[in-house]
Parts: sequence; structure tokens; C-alpha cells
Amino acid sequence: MPHWSTLIREIPDFPKPGIVFKDITPVLAEGAAFAAAIEAMAAPWRDTPPTAFVGIESRGFIFAAALAQALGTGFVPVRKPGKLPARVLHHDYALEYGKDRLEMHADALPPGARVVLVDDVLATGGTLRAAYALARAQGAEVLGAAVLVELAALGGRARWDHAVPLHVALPG
Repeated sequence: MPHWSTLIREIPDFPKPGIVFKDITPVLAEGAAFAAAIEAMAAPWRDTPPTAFVGIESRGFIFAAALAQALGTGFVPVRKPGKLPARVLHHDYALEYGKDRLEMHADALPPGARVVLVDDVLATGGTLRAAYALARAQGAEVLGAAVLVELAALGGRARWDHAVPLHVALPG
């Protein structure tokens, strides 16, 4: 079977003109490819698994849940506003044109929890930085971040100024 990365499709002008969307759904649809992608993302954390993988809405959920299952740890979702039922902490972050917000249950992580942040794509880095702030606000130790694909041209890695590893399964 070809490397899982060959299944990622580029969709030009989606969701708007000038954007080239990295479609990961073919990787998810192929069992062996999905398993290989999860293994590539899990490798740095296999010897010392975190307490939980913190998945960023929405495609980060897919990978964080699979990583948690593979390493026998917890999964904590970070959501868009208004999606979590209990008391939340929130963090606003800048987008190229405007801003957005992420939320996490205020009791999702006990102080001292060791977590890895997970998303599908590293673009500008705003969502990872917001998830980092939410985890730290609960007293968690962020061991690092794991993403499937990096869009290097958008500069997200340069904005990752935290002293923890940023693991990209398929660097841009």
C-alpha cells in the first residue's frame, strides 16, 4: 500500500477562492492508512503517554480520540463556543480576518495532568495556541502538540513559541 500521505487530496478554491484545502477524508476511509497515520502521530508519546490527548474541533477530535484509544489515555475536547454543556473556560484568538474562540470544560483537566494537543492541520497556529492557553489555565502540563499535516507557507510553526515539541506527522 502507498504511504498514507499520498491519499491526501488538494481541493483548490475551497472553502473560498485562493485556498487549497487539504482533504484528509481519504486517509480516514482507508483502514490501514488511518492506522499508519495514527501510529505516525503517536510515535513521540508512546514511551511516556500523556494523561489525555486534547482534541481541537472538529477534525482534531478524530485524531485525538484515536490516539487516546491507541495509547490507553483520556480524550478531552476543545470546542467552538456554545457546544459544551457545563461551565467552560474560553480563549479568544486572531484569525487572518477577524477572531474566533475555543472553549473547554472548566473541570476537564486536573491540575498536573500531562496533555498533548491534537489537530489535523497546522496552518497559522491560532487554534493550537488557544488550546495551549486553555490547558495551562487548568494547571495542566502541555507535553507537546501533534498534527497530521503542516501547511508551512502559513507560518504556524514560527508562531509556536512554547518550549514543548510540535510533532508533525507530515511536515509541509
